[in-house]
Amino acid sequence: MAVIDIIKERRSCRKFISKKIEDSKLNSILEAGRLAPSAKNRQPWRFITITDESIKEKILNACYGIDTIKTADKIIAVCTTNINYTMPNGLHSHICDLSIATSFMMLQAEYEGLGSCIITTYIEESIRDVLTVPFSMRVHCLLALGYKDENSLEETERKSLDDIHNFEHW
Repeated sequence: MAVIDIIKERRSCRKFISKKIEDSKLNSILEAGRLAPSAKNRQPWRFITITDESIKEKILNACYGIDTIKTADKIIAVCTTNINYTMPNGLHSHICDLSIATSFMMLQAEYEGLGSCIITTYIEESIRDVLTVPFSMRVHCLLALGYKDENSLEETERKSLDDIHNFEHW
């Protein structure tokens, strides 16, 4: 399958069926994140996979009880190890770097026949406490993973290329 076909097929999956993700699939997803490009190859990430039900329950509480967390088989906390590095354009690199790594993991999950959903609605301090993330680090996002509940996937409209792209000027 071509990468563009995987991109076209991917949807945010907000509900999963009760089926365990095989270790080999999880490992390939984590490997995709590990291999993602980053500013100056700093690789400013740490991935924490949550599988324990008691920890997932605490994560669920920090995420305001959203169903995606309830049904996900695994949750990956995507954390930065360097919040202070600023690129020459003035932006913090970890925001871009961790977004790329998360996207790579999402595409690998789709390739593996799994669903994924980025979660950014949470109380970060609570997540950091549960996962013992050091004070100087940040939890960039959570990535919920599992086998898709095909009945819950929604088609979403995307803007046309003409609506979002120009040559040479705005």
